[in-house]
Amino acid sequence: MPDEQMAGAGSAPAPAGNAPGVPPVPPRPLDPIDRSIMRLLQADGRASIRSVAEQVHVSRANAYARINRLIDDGVIRGFTARVNHERAGQGASAYITLKIVQNSWRTVREQLRELPGAAHIALVSGDFDVLLLVHTPDNRTLRELVLTRLQSIPEVLSTRTLLVFEETDLLDPGPAAGPALTED
Repeated sequence: MPDEQMAGAGSAPAPAGNAPGVPPVPPRPLDPIDRSIMRLLQADGRASIRSVAEQVHVSRANAYARINRLIDDGVIRGFTARVNHERAGQGASAYITLKIVQNSWRTVREQLRELPGAAHIALVSGDFDVLLLVHTPDNRTLRELVLTRLQSIPEVLSTRTLLVFEETDLLDPGPAAGPALTED
């Protein structure tokens, strides 16, 4: 990885020990410098090694080694762009809750992955089983996605759609925000 630029695309490989039937590798404890590096990279995944090293007060070699270890350990899963969905023509967003047939999670998850605009899928506890975040061009497209695509999945028993009126990206420091790290 060059000194001046982080690898900007792709995903890190899954850490060893996460194959079916193999016990997961216990997480390695993270120190304050590791956590600071993660905060910096969440705010700007394209930050240079030099910039990260300066902001966390370590050498470039140390920052490089720490970032690679975080990637190798599966703590950092990859680097991506945060998209303004409205500016990208995806002006309608919704969280959709689904009740599904018991023991059908894996089947349903694979079908949800194929939905256009699906951004996040989570198996959850409570009054419903699955929480799905979608982004669509408009409410008409959202309506079709729910009524035609989701409700035609045999394992989906019911849905509830929660329209997103406004959202705040907590990882985006915004134009007026100061540095991601403090001097403490």
